[in-house]
Amino acid sequence: MLIAPDRGNLHKIVVLNPKGGCGKTTLATNIAAYYAVRGPAPTLVDFDPQGFSMRWLDKRPGNRPQIHGSGAYQQTMQGRDTVHLQTRPETETLIIDLPAAVSPDELQDITYDAGSILVPVLPSEIDIHCASRFVAELLLVAQIDRRNRQLAVIANRTRQNTRSYGMLMRFLTSLRIPVIAVLRDSQNYVHAAGQGIGICEMPAYKVGKDMPQLKLIFNWLDQWRMRQLDAATSSRFEHLPGAQVLTPANHQGRH
Repeated sequence: MLIAPDRGNLHKIVVLNPKGGCGKTTLATNIAAYYAVRGPAPTLVDFDPQGFSMRWLDKRPGNRPQIHGSGAYQQTMQGRDTVHLQTRPETETLIIDLPAAVSPDELQDITYDAGSILVPVLPSEIDIHCASRFVAELLLVAQIDRRNRQLAVIANRTRQNTRSYGMLMRFLTSLRIPVIAVLRDSQNYVHAAGQGIGICEMPAYKVGKDMPQLKLIFNWLDQWRMRQLDAATSSRFEHLPGAQVLTPANHQGRH
């Protein structure tokens, strides 16, 4: 069981997908870097036994905005059934990077009271098949309600005008879950990860093609309180305010 601090101003962001290599850690670390630059310092929680998020944080230069780290996987490896997450009083954003293999019970515990849940998906038949089953688990087993608008999908490492890209977008738009961004297959993510920084901390001229889609993610995340309020007061809506369900047609020219 996961026990997070019960604070009304704490935005709990969960990044998950049952398949490895889909970009969960890359997404989690870039979100952490964004909130660190904006302040106050966020807390990045690593549940993956391989500890990739904590390795990234270890590389982070001392002159960069601070990110608090928590290697929650260490508690699970010690056989603890309950993981108590600790955050600094000033922390307003909690980012949780989950491993590939998460049981249904763990899934429900970890996504409980999350303000935002992000699922990155790659453009391949295997990834699409895994994602379809996983989304079903989220809706049925973890009891995630579409009407709460806390769940969103991100198309990751895409290349436009390819068969796999078209197949991915057709699948994603069939879910009736917001596809809030389409991240291109860019080496900038690799370079940033190697330095312990986020894309938003790289020179603007280098990441000009990457930042617009990342900003769509950040904008959606920043709406978490509004989404909670809307879900509490109305059940008649289809899409998020300020976000749209994206299709291949309205992505032409975005990259």
